[in-house]
Amino acid sequence: MRTMLGVARASRKPPMTDTTASLPAPLWLRLIALVYDLLIVVAIMLVANMVGLALTGGHLLDEHQHLRAWWFPFFEAACVGGYFVASWRRGGQTVGMRPWRLRVVSASGATVPTARLLLRLAVAALPLLALGLSPMIGLREAALAMLATWTVWFAVALVDPRRRALHDLVAGTEVRRAG
Repeated sequence: MRTMLGVARASRKPPMTDTTASLPAPLWLRLIALVYDLLIVVAIMLVANMVGLALTGGHLLDEHQHLRAWWFPFFEAACVGGYFVASWRRGGQTVGMRPWRLRVVSASGATVPTARLLLRLAVAALPLLALGLSPMIGLREAALAMLATWTVWFAVALVDPRRRALHDLVAGTEVRRAG
């Protein structure tokens, strides 16, 4: 019995340590992981909308399709942001990063403090502010401005030797691939 237990323990993969997470993740792989995470974000937003509707008695919007509950965008942002920060805090990986064995770490490979994860999230989410311009320039143009800004944010990873996007540079983080 002991030998079987010893064989089972020996055949397990060792946990990923700071030294095994040493290869910078290529941008294309990070973007694929982000697509996976966008599916999770849609699910989170659906649940947040259900909660918002429940809290407002089904009257989240008025008759002109304007938001009645001033707090709702902040609630949605907290739900989505909470998913990312909690995931990065608990193992450095979101659901989208797990299949690709990607991990958010500090420059030294260590776990990132929560304050720096919040900074990373805030900088990564800044392009969403372009949507606030939609009443003035139109939704299409505001969405294009947001996408153009994100393109610049991530294009930085194409020239950075450690493949860090702008939010990684600001927060002192890296996305690494397990070796």
